[in-house]
Parts: sequence; structure tokens; C-alpha cells
Amino acid sequence: MHKARSWLLLILTLPTENATARMRFWRALKAMGCAVLRDGVYLLPQAPQHREALQELADAIVEAGGTAMLIDTSSRDETQDMLFLGLFDRSEAYTEFGQSLSTVRKSLSGLSAPEMNRLLRRLRREYDALRAIDYFPGEATVRAEATWSDFVGVVDMLLSPDEPHAAHGSIARRNIGDYQARTWATRRGLWVDRVASAWLIQRFIDTQARFLWLEKPSACPKKALGFDFDGAAFTHVGERVTFEVLLASFGLDDDRGLLRLGQMVHVLDVGGAPVPEAGGFEAFLGGARERGLNDDQLLEQAGYVLDSLYAHFGKSDTQQKRS
Repeated sequence: MHKARSWLLLILTLPTENATARMRFWRALKAMGCAVLRDGVYLLPQAPQHREALQELADAIVEAGGTAMLIDTSSRDETQDMLFLGLFDRSEAYTEFGQSLSTVRKSLSGLSAPEMNRLLRRLRREYDALRAIDYFPGEATVRAEATWSDFVGVVDMLLSPDEPHAAHGSIARRNIGDYQARTWATRRGLWVDRVASAWLIQRFIDTQARFLWLEKPSACPKKALGFDFDGAAFTHVGERVTFEVLLASFGLDDDRGLLRLGQMVHVLDVGGAPVPEAGGFEAFLGGARERGLNDDQLLEQAGYVLDSLYAHFGKSDTQQKRS
């Protein structure tokens, strides 16, 4: 026997005298992935978060001078169920997104690193937004995931040919006393994770650290402590980038300012939840590269920026606790 699927039905009329409000409501309905049954009638699968979002929207529409009514309903039979499910088929949207990736891919080699990172973040937001409204994943979802992973892999290869692959396993706790006045080595052409990790080492782990910038990871001396490349003493582990691994390794992950910095480094290096300050730090690095700074100069100047961001994050955290 067919089990009827539950749905949420929003019936509305938008305010006629406020074009700005009408546009805002239309965009909200589209962003939620509502199916359109007819003009003014919208459908979403039953879920607590959908109910909350639709009710908030309904209240806003009424407040703006329109009408809105949220109704619980169920499919009448299997035929109607399949009809409703078909309204949420994202195959066409995934195909269009895949075609845009194919077009963009042809121009990647002509982009600078900052341009490529900005492009990747924009496309990631588009992909995440599409996945968020893919309420009934199917074969198109699987194909889209493969296409997206392949595209990200191409970008990563262009940005950092020697970018480390995430290792598996736990992160061992290290004694800072055993890591003093050491030589630390990473790939030359410092970018987000490497420059932030070098700053962290110099500022919180080994204040007498000496750094080597390697042409290739294979050139790392045996006595040097490598970081942020495959086979290095400190590199990506699981979901954590090198900066976050260093925090965990040396017991610095109870410092909220450093954790916030870690979130910023993470999103710039591998993506994730947006951090407002990330764009500014990336712009600084891009500008430093355009000015032709070498890695020693970049680390020195990045140190001032990261010191300030660390102070900012620490102050923000203190203010949140007081409030």
C-alpha cells in the first residue's frame, strides 16, 4: 500500500504596491527551492526547517500588506506523489551547472591565484545552494558530485601542484620543548595555509625557528621539520588543514583567537563556512604577490596582519563572553 507523502503548501498573494518586497519574497521562495503549483501556490516537502522558513516568510508577506496561508497536506495517491516529486527534479539545474563548469575550466590557466580562489568560492556557493534544495537526490546528484569533485581537483592542481592530500588517523600531542631552535621547511611560493602555519610556528611554537622554502617537497633535508606537503611531519589530517593540525599537535586549540584564525585559514585553503575576514586576508596575499615579495618578506608582512587578526579575534571573543 502506498504511503502518502507529507507536504507544506504556501498560498499567497504578494503586496501589489511594494515592488521591492515582491522581488525579495520571490527570491526567498526560489532560494528555498519551492515548487510552483500555480501562481501564488508553492510546495515544499514536510520538514521542521521548511515549516519554520515558510512561516517566517508568510509572516513577512502579511506584514508587507500581502496574504499568506501555510497548510499541511499529503499526496492523494501515488500518481499525485510522483507528480509532486517530479517538480523537485534538479537534473536540468545540475546539467546547466556542469556546463558552466566546463566553460570556466577552459579559462582557468589564464587566471591568477587570487582570481582562481575567488572563482572557486563563488562556484562552491552556487553548488552548495543547489545541493541544499536537492530534496530528493538521485543519479543526477551523484553525477554532479563527481563533476564538482573533478573540477575542484583541477583547480587545486593548478593552484598548488604539490598540495598535500589529507592523511588519515589521529593527531599526536607534541611537547613544545622538543621543537625549539629547529629548521622548518615547506613549499616555496607561500600561500594561505603555509604562511599562516609559518607564522604560528614562529609566534607560538618555536620562536627561534629557521625556515627553508623548498622548490620541491623531495628537497626537504632529513633533519628539517616539514609542514604542508605529503609526507611532512605536519600536514593535512582528515578535515583539518596544516594550521589546524599544528594547533592540535601543540595543545594550542584551546585559544579561541587561534581557533578563529584556523577557521579563516581552513575556508581559504579547502572551503567551508564563510569567515568575513577571509576575503581581506586573501586580498593582502594577492597584493603581496603582485608586489613581487619573496617568501621571507611575505612572512614578515603577513606576520603583522595575522598578529592584528589574532588580536581582533581574541577581542571579539571576549566581547561575546561579556555580552
